[in-house]
Amino acid sequence: MKSHRVIHGILFVTVVFAAAGIAAEADRDSLIRLEGPDGKRIAPLAANPDVRATVVVFVRVDCPISNRYAPELMRIHDAFVERGVAFWLIYPDPAATDDAIRSHLEEYGYPIRALKDPEHAFVERAGAEITPEAAVFDARGRLVYRGRIDDRYVAFGKSRPQPTRRDLVLALEAVLEGRAIENDRTKAVGCFLGDLR
Repeated sequence: MKSHRVIHGILFVTVVFAAAGIAAEADRDSLIRLEGPDGKRIAPLAANPDVRATVVVFVRVDCPISNRYAPELMRIHDAFVERGVAFWLIYPDPAATDDAIRSHLEEYGYPIRALKDPEHAFVERAGAEITPEAAVFDARGRLVYRGRIDDRYVAFGKSRPQPTRRDLVLALEAVLEGRAIENDRTKAVGCFLGDLR
């Protein structure tokens, strides 16, 4: 009987510490505030009862693969925004000016809000290495998916006419349905972020 109490006590303490760790991670993420091209500072992962998931896509104004994904990103945005999914484009290039970002958004017709990450705070949080690369955070601010939008690009300069797997869509469907994501890390193909320091 006494051993059961000890085991229950250990389990209780473990659950409390795990919950505290999740809360601390979410609190830390809500402190990451980035500036948009309009000068407003925003915390993309701040708690919001209307947001069931947050998609962050890292993009560059000068990355051809990133730019070719604009129509697909808009389709995904339109399919999920009404289902409680928030979308952000994050520009990690310190050389990207506000005017360049605004022009980029206009040229590609993006309805998605943009933020700048010249110090790579969000890049590091998501573990992003490529543009375009998507990261999905659940309602608690936990990173649940990172990687390619789909498998259209096999390698830099080599693509399929149509993707055979739409990883970002599959990840979002799983999150919204409360299921585990089958493949929560995939390899994105595009322009490296390492040269943007």
